[in-house]
Amino acid sequence: MSVSVRVPTILRPYTKGVSEVSAEGATLTEVLDSLDASYPGIKSRVLDESGELRRFVNVYVNDDDVRFAEGLQTTIKDGGQVSIIPAVAGGC
Repeated sequence: MSVSVRVPTILRPYTKGVSEVSAEGATLTEVLDSLDASYPGIKSRVLDESGELRRFVNVYVNDDDVRFAEGLQTTIKDGGQVSIIPAVAGGC
């Protein structure tokens, strides 16, 4: 299954500046594996050393936060959209 992945600016060096790329997979794990096969190193920026989503990275599948779905096992339909969004923090 082919899905579209929106890549944030901070990860675009891995995709040669491209903001949206295609990947294959029926789950978020499969999509991240496919993404990393095409763009080596990008997966390690999304997942931590234990293989879980990094604390300050949000991932959405068709506008649904995967942390409130099935996490890395969230299913993605053919033609679906995955958005990787770094969390923004700050303050005074």
